Amino acid sequence: MNTLIMSDWNLGEKERRGLKKEIEHAVIVGIIRPGETEEQSTEYLDELEFLADTAGAKIQKRFVQKLKHPDTRYFVGKGKKDEILEYIEENEQITMVIFDDDLSGKQVSLLEEELKVKIIDRSSLILDIFASRAQTAQAKTQVELAQMQYMLPRLRGLWTHLERQRGGIGMRGPGETEIETDRRIIRDKISLLKKKLEKIDQQNFTRRKQRGKLIRVSLVGYTNVGKSTLMNLLSKSEVFAEDKLFATLDTTVRKVVFNTMPFLLSDTVGFIRKLPHHLVESFKSTLDEVRESDILLHVVDLAHPQYEEHIRAVNTTLKDLDALDKPTLMIFNKIDLYRERYFDDLLDTKTKKEIFTDLQSNLKNEFEHDNIFISAIQKENIDNLRSKMTKLIEKQYNIRYPYQTKHW
Repeated sequence: MNTLIMSDWNLGEKERRGLKKEIEHAVIVGIIRPGETEEQSTEYLDELEFLADTAGAKIQKRFVQKLKHPDTRYFVGKGKKDEILEYIEENEQITMVIFDDDLSGKQVSLLEEELKVKIIDRSSLILDIFASRAQTAQAKTQVELAQMQYMLPRLRGLWTHLERQRGGIGMRGPGETEIETDRRIIRDKISLLKKKLEKIDQQNFTRRKQRGKLIRVSLVGYTNVGKSTLMNLLSKSEVFAEDKLFATLDTTVRKVVFNTMPFLLSDTVGFIRKLPHHLVESFKSTLDEVRESDILLHVVDLAHPQYEEHIRAVNTTLKDLDALDKPTLMIFNKIDLYRERYFDDLLDTKTKKEIFTDLQSNLKNEFEHDNIFISAIQKENIDNLRSKMTKLIEKQYNIRYPYQTKHW
């Protein structure tokens, strides 16, 4: 059977629905590089396990190894590879091994040959989730483009059905091998998808121009920090929100009115550490909403142990989008969970308030943006959030229309 890096992917399918509906049992594998702590490694694998759960896999065990750099053959050392094999042989329900970093086609081939199970890396797992979550034509096209670009350098077999798609006779140059034909077919597919996206982007650009002269505000942040919940709260709408990674792929825009002041509020796809490059490139058109916004609301899960790293990951993506310098309000969400996890029951209310005040001041100095602490679920401090947003939006209206008197 001739295969690509992900044998379950079928380029002839019109739709992808992610991993199989039934639960797949898997193990996850990560390495600790020089300069990384075991605590950081645990956090990374926690996130990978959450990704796997979102895709429909149940993690049975973790394997971690300290290495200066990944092994060129098996990613991990031969001894660790043998340890993983022994565990798989003892637990027949294991059908998949998920690695926390990208693998080369050669590594996947060798690992599949040795372990006799499906081998998935972080990027292919994220692509699978995106494929299962895509709803609109734009999102589906973007995901398919990212998959094609991911597959292209990883072709390691001969896909006869690809040849049938193009009608093999008469389509192959003299001396061209089948794998070269497969590469050419995928490149042609990429070209077609890019043209399709350009057409969709043009339609969306026209739609955005028709929204009038309203100030535009975008919710941005790491995945699963509560953006959609906050969107529902501020806009009084029903945007899909779920405790899963990448619950939102398609940008949702709502017209919101504070008192009598109207503006547009958009909810965008969440960012994540090690987001596949091709996925970022494919989804840049979706993130035009962020690039063209007047104000950013950067939502952060304050209760997460790695929230500062999440902020930096988001800022890196915003920099790639040329959107880092926009007026920004940082919204530190889930303060109810923060208190539950980090405050001693014996602390009095005054001390808790002082701790939050100091933390808020330190975060403002470190990230150079005004901020506010809230709980979207508990609707805590939302009136103050609306007040801060109103001042920001009014300021942008005054900048855009300095000679027009606005009476909101």
